Amino acid sequence: MLSKIIEQEKIDHCAKWFDKAKRVVIVSHLSPDGDALGSSLGMLHVLHEMHKEVTVIVPNEYASFLSWMPAIKEVVLYNKYPDFSQQLIDAADVICCFDFNDLKRIGDLGKLVEASSARKLLVDHHLNPTDFCEIMISHPEISSTSELVFRLICRMGFYDLLSKEAAECIYTGMMTDMGSFTYNSNREDIYFIIGRLLKKGIDKDDIYRRVFNNYSENRIRLMGFMLYKKLKVYSDVHAALMTFSQEEQEQFNFIKGDAEGFVNLPLSVSGIRFSAFFREDKEQGMIKISLRSVGSFPCNQVAGTYFNGGGHLNASGGEFTGTLEEAVAQFEKALEAYTELLVAEE
Repeated sequence: MLSKIIEQEKIDHCAKWFDKAKRVVIVSHLSPDGDALGSSLGMLHVLHEMHKEVTVIVPNEYASFLSWMPAIKEVVLYNKYPDFSQQLIDAADVICCFDFNDLKRIGDLGKLVEASSARKLLVDHHLNPTDFCEIMISHPEISSTSELVFRLICRMGFYDLLSKEAAECIYTGMMTDMGSFTYNSNREDIYFIIGRLLKKGIDKDDIYRRVFNNYSENRIRLMGFMLYKKLKVYSDVHAALMTFSQEEQEQFNFIKGDAEGFVNLPLSVSGIRFSAFFREDKEQGMIKISLRSVGSFPCNQVAGTYFNGGGHLNASGGEFTGTLEEAVAQFEKALEAYTELLVAEE
């Protein structure tokens, strides 16, 4: 039996909204990851079964290793089709905001969502959400938005509408946001949900292969370069850092997704408990920050305090406006501040 986390009043309101709605738009965050797309497409499939007009809109491109996901070709990229996105949002009865906690996380698309008169629903698991939706389903203790969407679907009585394709999307979101169930994944409910998704006919081994064994040759060469040339180990505080400049991205013909998971690699080194990956992003004019940790070290606190971000205890992200060198200096400042926690388990 799955525990009840979402308040019944919110479940009832969502069910009424979806019952009455003719047109639904689902939006998610910049550079959408597996959880953003998994939760959005999972709900899209269910609403299609209810004969609703549904569109998923994301601010920009997603990684190529997610391009196999069922109905991914229906996703509208706002940066390519802003006028069409505007039309869809203007016509929507309900807008679902999945896997982000603030309108700034969806870039310029946020202005359209904010201005819309449609009813708005938030489903998210990040800390400190801002109040921009009538229904706020926010549970930072849950490891993925895809899990929350599955719970919402079931509690509304729509499990029978969950197709194999919807289940594949939701499983992908859960798997990718928990590092293939290697962090933030010790709750019994997670595996109950996986069992229910398996009943829909998904092949979880094939999904893993499609996501993690579906990279470009350039990525493999880049991984070797990053580990050999760019890995910096702070052995005295059990931390590691890799940086990735714009020039290096051009050298390796970098495409979105090629650096996915690199931040986890140093954690395979004995004694490393905190890892960071900094990527220069000229398009957005910032340094993209990825942080991972093991045990009780709170990388989300580091993200929030030093890099305008947040996330889970062991998996977080943020951003930094400045040069890579300045970002590294900020990271080393954080290491100094958190030295006591980093060496506490020695």
